[in-house]
Amino acid sequence: MAFDMRLWRVDGTSLEKVDVAKLDREDRLEEWIEHDPSILGMKVALLGRQVQTPFGGRIDLLGLDEAGDCVVFELKRDRTPRDVVAQTLDYAAWVSELGYAELDSLAQKHRQKPLPLVYQETFVTTIPETVNANHSMVIVASELDDSSERIINYLAERHELNINAVFFRFFADHQTEHLGRCWLRDPVETAERAVSKKRTPWTGYWFVNVGEGDYRNWDDNIKYGYLSAGQGEVYSTSLRRLQPGARIFAYVKARGYVGYGVVTTEARPVADFYVNSMSKLLLDLPLKAPKVAANKDSPKMSEWAVAIDWKKTFSREDARAFKGMFSNPNIVCKIHDTETLNFLFDEFGVTAASE
Repeated sequence: MAFDMRLWRVDGTSLEKVDVAKLDREDRLEEWIEHDPSILGMKVALLGRQVQTPFGGRIDLLGLDEAGDCVVFELKRDRTPRDVVAQTLDYAAWVSELGYAELDSLAQKHRQKPLPLVYQETFVTTIPETVNANHSMVIVASELDDSSERIINYLAERHELNINAVFFRFFADHQTEHLGRCWLRDPVETAERAVSKKRTPWTGYWFVNVGEGDYRNWDDNIKYGYLSAGQGEVYSTSLRRLQPGARIFAYVKARGYVGYGVVTTEARPVADFYVNSMSKLLLDLPLKAPKVAANKDSPKMSEWAVAIDWKKTFSREDARAFKGMFSNPNIVCKIHDTETLNFLFDEFGVTAASE
């Protein structure tokens, strides 16, 4: 079904329809994404705009996601739908072969910065050791016809390619401009479906980054039975993937795994997070992380927390690790690596009977 988006302005008890408008310059959307990629609803470090390929084409926007994998963004503009899908696949074929040196060269050329710095400025952490192990494609459009949607869904579902479309619709209301956004497919599910073809099946256990710093502290997490993420909607949205009953292993960067537990509540803003064992709100308790309450009045920017029933924990100094174990820069992700899981079972005393 072809995508359609409408917008209404609320005026008291009535609604006034806001008319769809045409952008006065087609490159404005590209400029907006370049300036603030968060409007896509995903975290991405942009490496370049109008990136030249060896065969004469130009990739509208090329980025790197938090896992260190390339993301090809192709804007539809006035090309026929099938042309834009074919062009995106062509660019992806080239991008899939790019290694660290080539990506660093692109970052130096387009951003005047080395690749690690471009990545660090966006994700506030060091770049993964392996980059571009996978890649994804995003078609940016105001609309697509039924045929193009079928092609994208076919490639994603039957061939498990990480390809998606994000729709932006421009509206004008008197002297005010509005921009609406909607994804064709859930981007997280599409990404996981694509990488699952190259991985062993999901083990049923989740990996969660503790992310220690001003906003989070592992000692607080143990004492009050929770994990948190936030200071940006991309991060809190990731945490909200955890539902009651989810079995998680907590990880402290550069140290190792420190806790095994079961999620007991859905994520909620930290200002509303109640610690049952203390009969108090979390923010009313003494915390070692000095900025847990930062942006507490903004659901988009505040910390969000989930309650954890910790089964076994270790101090950060006694974290469990081995060379080659699975870890990931994302806040939350699924554990597929059975070697790591078997190690964690032994270290944390997890058995099917104990779950």
